[in-house]
Amino acid sequence: MGNLQSGGGLIARHAKIATVFAVLFGSSSGILGNLITAPSLAIGFWRLTIALPFFIIPALANAEKREKLRRISKKDYFFCFVSGAFLFGHYFSWFTAVKLTNIASASVLAALHPLVVLLITIFIYRRRVSAKSILAIAVALLGGVLIMGADYSAFAGGNLTGNIMAFMAAMFMGLYFAMGDEVRKRVDGSLYVLMVFASCWVCFTIGAVASGTPLLGYRPLDYALLVVMAFVCQIGSHAVFNMCIGHVSSLYVSTWETGDAVFATILAVIFLGQIPQIYEIIGCVVVVGALLYYNRQEIKNQA
Repeated sequence: MGNLQSGGGLIARHAKIATVFAVLFGSSSGILGNLITAPSLAIGFWRLTIALPFFIIPALANAEKREKLRRISKKDYFFCFVSGAFLFGHYFSWFTAVKLTNIASASVLAALHPLVVLLITIFIYRRRVSAKSILAIAVALLGGVLIMGADYSAFAGGNLTGNIMAFMAAMFMGLYFAMGDEVRKRVDGSLYVLMVFASCWVCFTIGAVASGTPLLGYRPLDYALLVVMAFVCQIGSHAVFNMCIGHVSSLYVSTWETGDAVFATILAVIFLGQIPQIYEIIGCVVVVGALLYYNRQEIKNQA
């Protein structure tokens, strides 16, 4: 567990590379969520219950971390809670979407979150974003649509409620990333992860109790997949995203997260033997090219 804490310095030095790996790990979320038969509230509860000890125990065991935790302002505690509530909204909407609609529809709609972050960055935080960076974001989104949505019959065949939930997942994801961009300026990365995950866990617990959702009694395979999801998606993806924010902008993290569609296509080839169509290959090239161009513009802007 100590490695998670000491990894903060490593992530700080290599935040951009860490973001790419986090996207890779997170790209398995849709497949895992679809395979698990447990309802959305149970998935979120167990995913966070398994992951949280890896952040609670090191924070409480380290005197410096405990002191930092005490020094966090009430305002930032509140913002961390709100960020966790947004993450809850994203998880609940996404897990529900992948059960109600096809992965193509859900992935296209859920990938719209960079637009939310972009609007907040420009109009709320009043930060300048170059026209070339905006163009790269738009091209990356179009490439993602091409990968997941060019098969119109699959996209159109999605359930309307599921598609709406996927769109809501994008909205909550954007708000969650944008909130982190502001709070991470003042709050230690591992402590921010702890508080956001704890807030999200509280939301899932309240939701499960209020709705009468059972937390036990599912297939052994479901629990095995939940363990995989906790380590790969929760710790390997979302925890790393939050650690990276503060060293790179939330817009950077959100934009690279559109690469999820590329990694999902690659994973489908490796694990499912699904050979991509020509339009999917073109879409992958477009996304990767746009992301590399975006990264180049970010480097220029920081110079």
